[in-house]
Amino acid sequence: MKFQAPRGTHDVLPSEQPLWQLATGTLAEVAETYGYRRIQTPVFEDAELFLRTSGEGSDLVQKEMYLFEDRGGRELALRPEATAPICRAYLDHGLHREPQPVKLYTQATMYRYAAPQKGRYREHWQQSVEAIGSDDPAIDAEVIQLYHEVLRRLGVTQFALRLNSIGDRECRPAYVARLGEWLDAHPDALDDEARQKRATSPLRVFDVKSADVQAALAEAPTIGESLCEACAEHFAQVRALLDAYGVGYTLDATLVRGLDYYTRTTFEFIGPEEGSQSTICGGGRYDYLVEEIGGPPTPGIGFGAGVERLIMALEHESISAEQRALDLFFLIEPDADRTAALAEMAKLRAAGVSCDADYAGRSLKGQRTQLARSGALGFVHVRAGGATVKRRDDERDVSVDEVAVTVLG
Repeated sequence: MKFQAPRGTHDVLPSEQPLWQLATGTLAEVAETYGYRRIQTPVFEDAELFLRTSGEGSDLVQKEMYLFEDRGGRELALRPEATAPICRAYLDHGLHREPQPVKLYTQATMYRYAAPQKGRYREHWQQSVEAIGSDDPAIDAEVIQLYHEVLRRLGVTQFALRLNSIGDRECRPAYVARLGEWLDAHPDALDDEARQKRATSPLRVFDVKSADVQAALAEAPTIGESLCEACAEHFAQVRALLDAYGVGYTLDATLVRGLDYYTRTTFEFIGPEEGSQSTICGGGRYDYLVEEIGGPPTPGIGFGAGVERLIMALEHESISAEQRALDLFFLIEPDADRTAALAEMAKLRAAGVSCDADYAGRSLKGQRTQLARSGALGFVHVRAGGATVKRRDDERDVSVDEVAVTVLG
């Protein structure tokens, strides 16, 4: 019987780890530079958390959630996204009583039952950055510029930022009514998927990927024409700040997010891949989410960015990362004091010097082959009567119990 990774999952192999660590490490470094603190939430949550916040008509709720009942009869869900769990933790642990905004980030696995394809996995890794407790347009611009900085530090150049505002409770209802009237007058503009989305939320018709539907919707009224004065001013300030930061963007009047909790600012970073896999980061403002799960009215903004999609963007531009080289490899002859040699190696490891040795009973010739394959920067050749320490242009003969002192001294 042969076991394989479940459909829609993937292993991140040692050879892939350097690029993976570059991507995740850069996000963590930038987020913490901007004052964001790391948070981790459980892999599963009360299913109602996502049903309540994402909208019953969303693809996530209708088709993509992993739902199960535990032995206590509780309905749970593997987390499909990070924003709602982070907001739940924000309330659960009294973070709303801390100075606002509370700035958090996470890098964790998400789970969505969808057709697996390149860059789209049922278990995938997501980077999420959230700023909860402020409606200042400057925090919108900061969150967007933060991911722009991640891409800059990584050397990614082939991307575009799309930006929109979808209004709030004051102005969106009137726009939705106008959009509904236009859709009623143009029934041929929608395909079956768009009609289904329209039945749950008219704004979601803009989320349909069909080129024909998108072309038809280009004639539909846009939310930008219906923003109230407060939303228009908020969006103008976000844009002015992005301009000041030198962050280029394209206004996209049809850009909406697929979950119900989004308000005002919405954005997407589009990478070099074609079609549905092109979005490497998406986010926006969610001023009603905390209130929806039982908290006080609390504004917030954040994004989710797929690690796998980011890796694809790095590979597309031939950006690579090297595995950390081993500092020393121990060559131990058969008649040498192996116990003493391994004890010296343990001392070096404790001091932060990366070391390895043979554990497969290889001959000295075989160990030399292993040394070459390891890419070690130096070696320790242990013989019956002593040892040779070779590092760069320095070579010294010492007793075995002096190896660690020689290397560290």
